[in-house]
Amino acid sequence: MPVDINCDMGESFGLYKMGDDEGMMPYITQANVACGFHGSDPNHMRRTVELAQAHGVKVGAHFSLPDLPGFGRREMKIDREEMANIIIYQIGALKGFLDAAGVPLSHLKPHGALYGMAARLEPIAHAVADAAEVYEVPVLGMTGTLHEQIYADRGVGFQAEFFADLDYDDKGGLMITREHDTVDPAFAAARAVEAVRDCTIASINGKSLQVRAETICVHSDTPNSVAIAKAVRKAVGELEAA
Repeated sequence: MPVDINCDMGESFGLYKMGDDEGMMPYITQANVACGFHGSDPNHMRRTVELAQAHGVKVGAHFSLPDLPGFGRREMKIDREEMANIIIYQIGALKGFLDAAGVPLSHLKPHGALYGMAARLEPIAHAVADAAEVYEVPVLGMTGTLHEQIYADRGVGFQAEFFADLDYDDKGGLMITREHDTVDPAFAAARAVEAVRDCTIASINGKSLQVRAETICVHSDTPNSVAIAKAVRKAVGELEAA
């Protein structure tokens, strides 16, 4: 594979199911496992780690603002020190299950509103970098934002992420909604190929945007996520074969 394919998963909580983790695993290379603050719980964290291990998928920590009722998609005012502590706490919880399974921590990825905040707010981006320095693993983020700028300045590893199942606004920002709509798998696959091959995509209004795609995200809670992931994996694989 010329790039990784990642998925936010392990987000079920108690008896409430979120996404099709089992169906997604054969088509991804990176599992971003929720750490309990926006979704997941100890049982689901452990099951997701073991599922990823069985499929040879790398595991990263998908940490969030402390907003379980809002699924981490609402912004909060938190200073750098507290935010770093919140992130380190969540990674530590997942790290326990990784250690139990003998699986290394591969990477980090902020979730939802925290992802967007770290892209534009220096204290929050630094808080993410503070945690990354503790665990010495790279962070997934958007090119052309503070994700890339601050992580590079700090010497933290950075992997540029492209979202196959989300729209981009005219300024290159993600259009994040509380719930994801169904996405045409062929359209998502074509956009992923364009992002990898040409480093450009069209915004929701048709404006050409510069992007980088070292890892491609397909969300597990998009209604037809498995079909999207399968199509993206096939298209990106064919791109390398060509």
